[in-house]
Amino acid sequence: MAEAVQDQGRFALLCVDDDPTIITMLTHIFLKDDYAIFTAERASDALELMKRVRIDAALVDYMMPEMDGLSLIKVMHEEHPSTMVIMVTAHGGIQEAVQAIKLGAVDFMEKPFSVEAIRSRVAHLYQIWQLRHENRRLREKVQLKFGYEQLVGNSTAMLRLKERIAQVGPTDASVIIEGETGTGKELVARAIHHHSHRSHHVFMPVDCGAIAESVIESELFGHVKGAFTGAHDASQGLIRSANGGTLFFDEVGELPLAIQVKLLRTIQEREVRPVGSPRSYPIDVRIVAATNKNLAEEAAVGRFREDLLYRLNVVSIHVPPLRDHKEDIPLLARFFVKDFRTSVSRVKDISREAIECLERYAWPGNIRELANVIRRATALGAGDSILPEDLPRHIHAGPEAAGRSVEPEDGTLEAYEKAAILNALATSRGNRKKAARILGIGEATLYRKIARYGLSAGQADGAEVDGG
Repeated sequence: MAEAVQDQGRFALLCVDDDPTIITMLTHIFLKDDYAIFTAERASDALELMKRVRIDAALVDYMMPEMDGLSLIKVMHEEHPSTMVIMVTAHGGIQEAVQAIKLGAVDFMEKPFSVEAIRSRVAHLYQIWQLRHENRRLREKVQLKFGYEQLVGNSTAMLRLKERIAQVGPTDASVIIEGETGTGKELVARAIHHHSHRSHHVFMPVDCGAIAESVIESELFGHVKGAFTGAHDASQGLIRSANGGTLFFDEVGELPLAIQVKLLRTIQEREVRPVGSPRSYPIDVRIVAATNKNLAEEAAVGRFREDLLYRLNVVSIHVPPLRDHKEDIPLLARFFVKDFRTSVSRVKDISREAIECLERYAWPGNIRELANVIRRATALGAGDSILPEDLPRHIHAGPEAAGRSVEPEDGTLEAYEKAAILNALATSRGNRKKAARILGIGEATLYRKIARYGLSAGQADGAEVDGG
């Protein structure tokens, strides 16, 4: 058995074949690649080696003495589940390939193979290893300084997000959080607040799309007694109520232009003037804003003030859509099961089959849609675990069920938002109040978006228009 000295930072490839000529050829093929190469002519030698050395990927021959390739793969998978194995054979066929995959192999190749083909297959495993390595590095780095458990996810995308939050949180910089509806932008804002020196003060969320335009000025800036009809008492407003803490503007792109002007002055002067008051009051707040719009494009067409955008966008953070980190779905689903369980709930977990259904779905409504699906299944599930039949029809596996869900027309944010609205209307059977609740937005915001996209509740499959 020949082996190279392993550098723990390098990709370790093991070639197992009882033919010394094949071993020599494979070693020669991969000399040009920056891999640590190990070889074994018997299965027992390979297993003994793997007790002493970390192996990231293996090429395993099918026909060998003592123990055949399928038996070796089975033992490898049981004892070293992170090792990626490719079965290589001159004797096998479809049946052997299927068996190899069932036993834990990730791929199957038939001899004779070209140099380009086998290098390509191994290069793919190397890319997977690089992602795992980066994920592990990020996890170790983030876990040392990130302590906000509600932001669930260990994928590379989520670990990068957490690392960014941990970097930005201790500063006092204004932050814009960008992301689609339902991705968890408020959770990110709360995590930023948690990691700041303001964490012991108030976190004040402001839903810019849910406050009526006629009262938004007094809601934000406050008012004096008698400032307008109905102002029987003075109010300090949301901005002053957040003094010392973090002020979070959710869907800041929905703010009317006139309010944007006054907000810009408030940020610049660090003081706020209530409606009807001759004086201003000093404030000390950190501004964090969130949007599902492209504010640069909104500014270019005059729907958002460019000078306010510059003030808000000192640091930007992008929250990935759920379709870009589906590997977090099992963790998220179990988190929601635990969160939504009550004293009378029978459901304690979610089955593997149900998880697979969730992983196949496109999630145009992102994490908020997943939370609602799990909340429903936890309430209605009859057994200890959520099963596929406990999930809504459009989430079920299979082409027919998948077809009931509206998919985005393209990869734009607008297409995903439109699909999320249509799916929420379908789930609520056209009830716009319920659809707004599913989406986590105000009814007024939903009405504006329906008008913007030219939608109607009746466009959703099975919707019953509620007249509103």
